[in-house]
Amino acid sequence: MKTMLLAVGGNSLIRAGEAGTIAEQRANAQRTAAQIVGLIRAGYRIVLTHGNGPQVGAALLRSERGASQVPGHPLDVCGASTQGEIGYLLQQALETELRLANMSVPVATVLTQCLVSPDDPSMQHPTKPIGPFYSRADAEERKRLFGWEIVEDAARGYRRVVASPEPIDIVELEVIRNLVGQGVLVIACGGGGIPTIWKNGSLQGVEAVIDKDRASAWLASRLGVDLFVISTDTDYVYLDYKKPTQRPLRQAGAAELEEYVKAGHFPPGNMGPKIESVLRFLRQGGREAIITSCENLCQAVAGSAGTHLFLDNDGSEIERNRALELPVGGR
Repeated sequence: MKTMLLAVGGNSLIRAGEAGTIAEQRANAQRTAAQIVGLIRAGYRIVLTHGNGPQVGAALLRSERGASQVPGHPLDVCGASTQGEIGYLLQQALETELRLANMSVPVATVLTQCLVSPDDPSMQHPTKPIGPFYSRADAEERKRLFGWEIVEDAARGYRRVVASPEPIDIVELEVIRNLVGQGVLVIACGGGGIPTIWKNGSLQGVEAVIDKDRASAWLASRLGVDLFVISTDTDYVYLDYKKPTQRPLRQAGAAELEEYVKAGHFPPGNMGPKIESVLRFLRQGGREAIITSCENLCQAVAGSAGTHLFLDNDGSEIERNRALELPVGGR
């Protein structure tokens, strides 16, 4: 059986314009789960990772607003809480869809800690915005009280920024590997994993955020999966995005993709981290990756949608073989 690491974006649980209620997240999780069951039916063993940006922002806000009544939580604990919260919603949705499909696949969430280096350059230069926007006075007060790094967003106010270090190891890697080997659908590395360091012989969380796609690429490489798939809010990767010359990139090898990166086609705040993560996966021994929307996951894996990215410049044979072998469909 082939293995796939599927990294689902924040829109898989909270879509544009939604408030992020649990009811909304349940409905979105159910749609995502239907696609995942289609992938299992197509012959894949799945490792599922996910973002947590909106959820961890809400957790931080709840912690701050409730600090006068109960002790607040640091960022690493909020990250752990949202891993459990999102894992719970995804597990229920997957177990429901699997039962509807009359399939028996165990599902488990692994609370995942990612090791980072205390000497990572980003630790000295935080750039990752998190949490709500503040007025200048409120931001300066929080900087004084908590030692936060604050940046200004001219249009919306002031915001806290934290480090975004590189993942260098996953504490629970062998647990994840063993579960996958036993046929478990594993949900792991939620929100990029909880950033942790070893300090004076003790494993400790740090207030940082690891990029979800980087952590997913790291895990995909170490597990040696056959296919790395990133689900996002567009059907394809686009060249000249939002320009009159915009066009979908349907297929590319790593060398061609690197040329597009150099030409500035993938902005850092948009598709850039996903392309960077795919290139890392391919450079570290991966053969194929796909970027597409959640709605098109099954079609993309079957070869009829999405952007297909390969180690070399000719992935046509792989795509033809998949199109012949794999059925398409969600539920």
